[in-house]
Amino acid sequence: MSAYGTTRHHGQPSANSTPASTTLFRRLTWEGTVPLEIRVDSKELPANSDRGLECYYIQAPRVSYLPLLMPEIRRFLMDVVFDEAAGKMLKEEEWWFESEEGTLLKWHWPIGLIYDNHIISASIRPPSQTSTSHYNLQVTPLKLILHLASPPTEKLLLSPSAESCKQAFMGQLKEADFIRWGNTKRMTGLRKQDQDGIWEGIKEHNFDDYWRVASKIVPTTAPARSNSPPPSTNPSMHTRPPPADPQSAPDRDNAYNVRSVPVRLYLPDGPVMQDIVSPTLEDGSAHTLVHYLSTHLPLLFPPAPYSGPELAYAMMHGVLVPPDTEMAWLGACMAGADGWVSVCVGIAR
Repeated sequence: MSAYGTTRHHGQPSANSTPASTTLFRRLTWEGTVPLEIRVDSKELPANSDRGLECYYIQAPRVSYLPLLMPEIRRFLMDVVFDEAAGKMLKEEEWWFESEEGTLLKWHWPIGLIYDNHIISASIRPPSQTSTSHYNLQVTPLKLILHLASPPTEKLLLSPSAESCKQAFMGQLKEADFIRWGNTKRMTGLRKQDQDGIWEGIKEHNFDDYWRVASKIVPTTAPARSNSPPPSTNPSMHTRPPPADPQSAPDRDNAYNVRSVPVRLYLPDGPVMQDIVSPTLEDGSAHTLVHYLSTHLPLLFPPAPYSGPELAYAMMHGVLVPPDTEMAWLGACMAGADGWVSVCVGIAR
């Protein structure tokens, strides 16, 4: 696990990154994957199945969803594990997942969020003997149990199908759009072809197809101005340029001019917190992650001048986020494909 570097600018909020650096972080987020070990519940294997091969490993895209993995998993099981006749009797729409610990997995969460939530939940349990990390962030396969029948619909709310997943995803996008701009005009203004296209980008894990549409609703970190400096040619420079002239006309699509940043805070084995997060503070300075966390979780992230040991950490997309990262920048560059800034909080050891 590593941390992306960002730059804190005091006073007026920064004029944001160049288009090249914005695309860089968006692509890094998009290309992230997690290892999964998927094992069919041995009690539900059809007759004549090969019980020595019922485990399937996959490096799954973080931005994808469990229902979208079903066709690939089914092909493997039909080719290698299931008896052909018995396998044809199984209905894919009845398949569902739980963790090795017996926790029902939220199929409408992005796979990366499921993985990170598992990591932070493990942070409150006794460390393994092999754990040497201060944060206990070991990249190991998340072990899932695949059930082939009797989904607990009262807990799943909707059937874990690809179509239901699409509906849930589009609902998340619209909610994030409203929080960001105060209305859903950007989402509802998309043609049906574009709305279908943004989901196809998720299904096919196609960065360009997704962002061709998403760029119409997600704020930019680079206001279009003729006097903007050119992108840096130094490949190691992944930070934003100096603050812009504060007298410049604001860019209505700028991340620092949104009404609010769509943020959800995930705690180990706890509730999901959601609140209004302004991109700037009352004094006009940028709202940073450390300010947000110390306001909402002061016992885990004590406000300055605290000088004791680190009590907790914030993680997004498997990456430790620097405390001084600006919330507006996170909303434009590291939000999930569903438009939300999902911050997972783990307990430091």
